[in-house]
Amino acid sequence: MLSFAKAAAAAALAFGLLAAPAAQARGGDQDEVLAHANRVVNHLRSDPAFTQAARMLRDARAVLIVPKLIKGGFIFGAEGGDGVLMKRNGRGWSSPAFFRLASASFGLQIGLQQAELVFIIMSDRALRGIQQGETKLGAGAGITVVTLSSAAEGATTVRGGDIVVWSSGTGAYGGLTFNGSVVKALDDWNEEYYGSRATVSGILANRFTNRGTRTLQRNLANVW
Repeated sequence: MLSFAKAAAAAALAFGLLAAPAAQARGGDQDEVLAHANRVVNHLRSDPAFTQAARMLRDARAVLIVPKLIKGGFIFGAEGGDGVLMKRNGRGWSSPAFFRLASASFGLQIGLQQAELVFIIMSDRALRGIQQGETKLGAGAGITVVTLSSAAEGATTVRGGDIVVWSSGTGAYGGLTFNGSVVKALDDWNEEYYGSRATVSGILANRFTNRGTRTLQRNLANVW
């Protein structure tokens, strides 16, 4: 009975992260998320663990940058954060569409973890799923995710996944798992930033643009 109560509470918490109004997402706005995403790209340049994953960007279909994933709680917890999805367009990157990542986790968890994440999307299947507006990650959902930690000395297991995740985090947790996590488009944010008719597919095709994204686009293009 207690286990069921924990599961129900955690599921409700994760649903709340997804259902919360976009304007209240982590107390920030679009410009703040873009600035933080640009900072994450800068961090990639100095992280030895990202060297192999950076080369994968040459063949990547897209990237999802989540500048601040928060994971915390006692007995049960939740992970959540807002970010941007950018599609490879030739030698450059598309305008960023705003998304939210959320999931629930169980077990004895003490402390608070904050992490920077870059999801390197390697397959068309994964990109199509995310572009649809809401998708679940993990083998059970048909989208495999492998993680490359910034603390790792090698990157021998990153190949073969639909998505490769680079992470850099601090706190009481030994690692992050993304099985069962949900990625959802922040339609309100996208429409507010690009115009009332903006869609994820249109943003990724550069049919909707905003000069405030140019710094991030140029910076990412300079990585690969």
